[in-house]
Amino acid sequence: MGTSTENASVEQQLLSFLEERTKTPWTPDRDLFADGGLSSLFAMELVVHLESTYDIMVAGPDLQLMNFRTVNAMVAMVDRLRQAAGE
Repeated sequence: MGTSTENASVEQQLLSFLEERTKTPWTPDRDLFADGGLSSLFAMELVVHLESTYDIMVAGPDLQLMNFRTVNAMVAMVDRLRQAAGE
């Protein structure tokens, strides 16, 4: 697992990115899709953002809605993919 400091940094960066792009404040556990924060087009933009910002590849089984529903879910996915890449 990544350090809590690394994960907190990813969380803050994602919250800032989402707020800037949607003009809406978000909390780490708020459902982005249920609350109308994300469209399918924005979800793809988010995948590109995650890949380019955190040097990860989101593909195959990782492209599931559950990995993008909340900032917490995205932080966990980024952490998992970074760990897998480091192995």
